[in-house]
Amino acid sequence: MRRRTVTSGGLDEVLDSLASGPPAAGEEAPAPAAARPRERDRDQQELRTEFEFELPRGYVDDEGQVHRHGSMRLATARDELRPQIDLRVKENPAYLSVVLLSQVITQLGTITDVHAGVVERMYATDVAFLQDFYRRINSEGHTHAAVTCPLCHGSFEVDLSGGRLGES
Repeated sequence: MRRRTVTSGGLDEVLDSLASGPPAAGEEAPAPAAARPRERDRDQQELRTEFEFELPRGYVDDEGQVHRHGSMRLATARDELRPQIDLRVKENPAYLSVVLLSQVITQLGTITDVHAGVVERMYATDVAFLQDFYRRINSEGHTHAAVTCPLCHGSFEVDLSGGRLGES
């Protein structure tokens, strides 16, 4: 097996070539009826891809304005792979979460261009909150967990999302 070296600019091309696969000869055959979602099923099974959050402290921009409300989208495989080739992550693996969060946060208050510099200047409490939020929305697609009471040994389900920090 041959290894391919990828520079920071070449990841998109490599991922696009891997995703497209070999070129098909002629036209593509239509998807079988079983694989095509019915209109009724599509409406009922709509995937939620963006989630709103409120930071415990808030990001303070250069003008002193505090931004607490934001939204984060679900991560893609590309989002998870891209930080692996980032030189800042190679030099300091702890920087991975900064790069990853900057890719999936779509808005923070009035800021729509959330980049690594914005995440770097957030309070540690807010970064920890966002890391946990990222994990919850990208794990199994829900925020419910089965737990067992240590006293009575009863099993039940809890919602881990909570409305605010500390409410779980």
